[in-house]
This record gives sequence, structure tokens and C-alpha cells, in this order.
Amino acid sequence: MSAKKKQPRRKGPTSGSTGRQGAARPLPQGDAFYTPNASALRREVERRSAVPLVWLHNAPRWILPVTLAGVFVAGLVLAGIAGALLLGLLAVFFAWLAFLAWPGLRTGERAMRVIVILTLLGLGLLHIGVF
Repeated sequence: MSAKKKQPRRKGPTSGSTGRQGAARPLPQGDAFYTPNASALRREVERRSAVPLVWLHNAPRWILPVTLAGVFVAGLVLAGIAGALLLGLLAVFFAWLAFLAWPGLRTGERAMRVIVILTLLGLGLLHIGVF
């Protein structure tokens, strides 16, 4: 009789990296990261954004909303430049996501994103006393 060693069972290829058991959520089909016939700037931003977007996609679903809510509340609560910087950071994050999604958005969706970004920037300027 030969004694076979049992190999430990793997729970999935990304179970250690995402904090979830099992495989990560599948990515969208096709060449979804890149806009066809895009300008050089858009191609470069999309290329550099691919890794952070995949990381956000594979992170636990609660991470992003909890983090964004925490940064927003901290930005409102902290006085002066600290609060303004947090709100500005949030505006930059939303502007980055809006830039990436822009070609596929309708007019109303574009307007809503611009309003959110301008509101965050306005709140930041209020914190440092510009208005």
C-alpha cells in the first residue's frame, strides 16, 4: 500500500487576494476597457485605469460605498483645508469615473455626474472660505 498525500483544497484563484471565498466576479465580455477610435489621451487614461478598475471590481462590494461615505462624512465634519482636501479627492475620484464612462452616457446621466462633481468642489471651497 502506498500512502498518498492529500493536497490541500484550494477555495479559488482569488480567495486570498479579495477576502472572499470562491472565484472573483467575472469581468465583462469583450474588449470592455477600451473605447474604439478613442483619442490618445482617452486610450492612455483607459490603459492606466485598467488595473485599478479590476481591483475595484474584485474588491468586496461593500468596500467602495463604505469608503466613499466615510470620506464624504469626514470631508463635511473636518474644518478647513483637511475637509476641503477630502471633498476634492472625492470629486477627483468621481471625475475619473465619469471620464471613463462618458462615451456611453446619455445627456441626463452626464449632467448628473457634472452636478455631483461641481457640488463636491463647491462644498470644498466653502470649507476653505472662498464663498
